[in-house]
Amino acid sequence: MELYKFERQLRLMMLLTQNRKYTLEELGRRLDMSTRNVYRYIEAFKMAGFIVRKSNGYYSLDKASPYFKDISSLVHFTEEEAYILKRAIESVDGNTSMKANLKEKLYKVYDYKILSEIVVRSGIADNVHFIYESIKDKRQVLFRDYRSSNSHAVSDRLVEPFAFTTNNNEVWCYEVASGINKQFKVSRIRSVEIQTTPWEHESEHKQGFTDVFHFSSGQRMPVKLRLSLMAANLLREEFPLAEKYLQQEDADHWIFQTDVCQYVGVGRFVLGLFEEIEVIDSPDFLAYLQEKIKNMSEKIKL
Repeated sequence: MELYKFERQLRLMMLLTQNRKYTLEELGRRLDMSTRNVYRYIEAFKMAGFIVRKSNGYYSLDKASPYFKDISSLVHFTEEEAYILKRAIESVDGNTSMKANLKEKLYKVYDYKILSEIVVRSGIADNVHFIYESIKDKRQVLFRDYRSSNSHAVSDRLVEPFAFTTNNNEVWCYEVASGINKQFKVSRIRSVEIQTTPWEHESEHKQGFTDVFHFSSGQRMPVKLRLSLMAANLLREEFPLAEKYLQQEDADHWIFQTDVCQYVGVGRFVLGLFEEIEVIDSPDFLAYLQEKIKNMSEKIKL
C-alpha cells in the first residue's frame, strides 16, 4: 500500500514539473485519484518545502523550489525523448503484458496526442534518434536540406555530430566542408542520413561556449544588468541556467552578470522589459541596444 502511495506521489510530481499545467480535476483523472487525495498530496509537497503555484485553478511546482532542478532533470522527458520511448515500446514484438504496462505508464504522464503529433513535426524525433546512433557509432551523417538562419540558404551538410545540448534542441558537429565546429538546430534538419564513413576528424571536435540564452560561438562578451524583481523572476523562468549568475542587490533589485556569445538573445530579453532593466558597465551592449532602438524607430516612421 505504501509503495502504491509513493508511486502516485512521484507521478503527481512528474505532472507538476512539466511545462503544461493541470487543474485538480485533470490531475485526478490522470492519476485515477479523487481531487481530495490530489489536494492532500499537493499540501504534503508544500510541507516538504516545495513552492506550489496556483493560477486560475491550474497547479505547478515553482522552479525556485528546493531540489526542483534535480528532480525535474531526473523525472522529465522532452517530447522528443518521450516519443523515442514510445517508438521503442511499439517495436517490441507481440502484445505482452509488459509492453502494455510500459505504454500505460508513459501515457499517464505524457499525452498520447502530444506523442502522436511529434511524428508529423518534420521527423524531429527521428532526427534525434539517428544523430544519437551516429554519435554512438562515431559515423559521419548528412543533414538533408538544413535551413540556415545565418546564410538564409537550404543545403545538405556533411558533418560529424559529437555532442547534444540541453534538451536535444541543438547538436555540436564538425562540418567537413568548412573544417569548423558548429551548432546545428535539430528542428531545421529535414532528414538525417547516417553514412558508412567513420569520423575522420575526431581530434578536432571541440564543443563551443553556449550562453544562458541558448546562443553558441567561440567568443564571449560580458554583460551586466540591474533587474527589477519581476525581470529577475522572468529571467529565471525563461532561462533557468541564468539563476547562478544572479545576485540580489536589495529587496527589489538583482544584478545579472555573465558572458554571452552574441547580443541577440539578451538583447531581445532586455528590449522586451526595458522599463524593468538597467544596463550597467556594458558599453558595447548598450551601443547595440541603442542601434536596435534607432532601427526600430526608423521602421515605425516608415
